Amino acid sequence: MEKPPTIKDVANLARVHAATASRALNPSTRAKVSTRTANRVLEAAKSLGYAPNSAARSLRTKTSSVAGVIIPDLRNPVFPPIVRGIEDALREAGYMALMGNTDGDEERERELLLAMRGRQTDGFILATGRRNDPQPEDRVPTVLVNRRTDSSEIPSVTNDNNAGVHATVQMLAELGHERIAHVAGPQALSTGWERYRAYLDAMAAHGLAVDPEWVTYSEAFTEEAGYEAAKRLQGGVTAIVAGNDLIALGCYSALEERGLECPTDVSVVGFNDMPFANRQRPALTTVRIPHYEMGLEAARLLLERIADPTAPAKRVILPVELIRRASVAAIKSVH
Repeated sequence: MEKPPTIKDVANLARVHAATASRALNPSTRAKVSTRTANRVLEAAKSLGYAPNSAARSLRTKTSSVAGVIIPDLRNPVFPPIVRGIEDALREAGYMALMGNTDGDEERERELLLAMRGRQTDGFILATGRRNDPQPEDRVPTVLVNRRTDSSEIPSVTNDNNAGVHATVQMLAELGHERIAHVAGPQALSTGWERYRAYLDAMAAHGLAVDPEWVTYSEAFTEEAGYEAAKRLQGGVTAIVAGNDLIALGCYSALEERGLECPTDVSVVGFNDMPFANRQRPALTTVRIPHYEMGLEAARLLLERIADPTAPAKRVILPVELIRRASVAAIKSVH
């Protein structure tokens, strides 16, 4: 019996990403896609005989139709648009998202997982993954979003951290900066580790030395932790590559405390392009990640995993874009 067409088939025929096709086929998100693209996707779906909820109907043999979504910090503006993408894709497939927030507490995460499993949750999307996390013991379908493990056992959707940091260092080098510091995120998390490694690689690629005094480590991806880590920087740096946008805002505070201005004295670059990054003073230069699309893709991977738990784990890496704003400037002097 011939298999029914999938969202990927529609996307391929329409020459768009699967996440874009999903948006175009969902009336509640169609406005996020250009009219021309939406029409192309709808025509492709019609010609293939694709029904948006066909996957949901095949999955409704289960009774719960609930997916658990656990995030580490509800206060971090990067997560709401990711969760919105997850919710939209799950809703289209007839699933409800059961949300949980851990505040970075591993014990709280364990409690949430146990509670959600007790409600016969079909699978999980976790934004709380650590590099050394093992495969879930009960093999419940699980997908990681924004972070991933060092092993390849759990499917994940992340951003191209390497490309983002390389673009950042290249921009700063072209502006004449050589004493470029890095206020890194937590090294137990893939986002912190990958961006730190990319910083070292990018500096080497541009023939720039890295003084140990130019690298500090933030205990969390928060503004407060970024401030504490930035205070430890030494060596008269002229630019800072921050582990994420909240850490970058912490750097703003630390620089102001030292009587230094951004970007006149020190340029600062973040990562994520969280909502309102452009409203900061100065407006934050940062690496834009596809928040909503990342959520859509994570939900799609989870639905695939629920349908076939034995399939090989996929690792999806989405492209990023450097957004230059007022927090960087050409070097004027070395402090």
